[in-house]
Amino acid sequence: MKATALQLKGANMLEPVVHGDKRGFFMESYNEEVMHKLGVNYNFIQDNQSLSADVGVLRGLHYQLNPKAQTKLIRVLTGAIYDVIVDIRRNSPTFGQWVGVILSEYNKRQLLVPKGFAHGFCTLVPNTQVLYKVDEYYSPENDRGILWNDPALGIDWPTSSPILSDKDQRHPVLKDAELNFEL
Repeated sequence: MKATALQLKGANMLEPVVHGDKRGFFMESYNEEVMHKLGVNYNFIQDNQSLSADVGVLRGLHYQLNPKAQTKLIRVLTGAIYDVIVDIRRNSPTFGQWVGVILSEYNKRQLLVPKGFAHGFCTLVPNTQVLYKVDEYYSPENDRGILWNDPALGIDWPTSSPILSDKDQRHPVLKDAELNFEL
């Protein structure tokens, strides 16, 4: 496994070693001992999986407030996504900045999203399945979000007309969002 730090402190791209031959491939997508050697020291307690049937499904930008904030380890099982994280740690030098990466069944990359980041993704192909590990259980009372197209963020999404849930259409912009994260 190879870890590459992204420009937002604490976020990392993880690339597994893939062993391929004429039958297909084998890889370890998660190995706690290897992760610890890479400095990825989280106790993941739950796996979540989503299926987005259409191109242009946008989920996000989501986060949970402390004390139920979640670190996420995200990967794509089938299909491809444009995955975005936004730094929402008020005293961070990169507060309000975002990074976007492509995760796919082909590149097999994983995105480590620490607490203090909003997360969202947009599907690039139909029938995309995303699997992510979290280190805290879902907490409806701490569930929050930021509007996907907040002009102050200027996220360069791959669509201007996404398919959104009712909830994701109603999130506030960053300046009005409830945040309780520090660097």
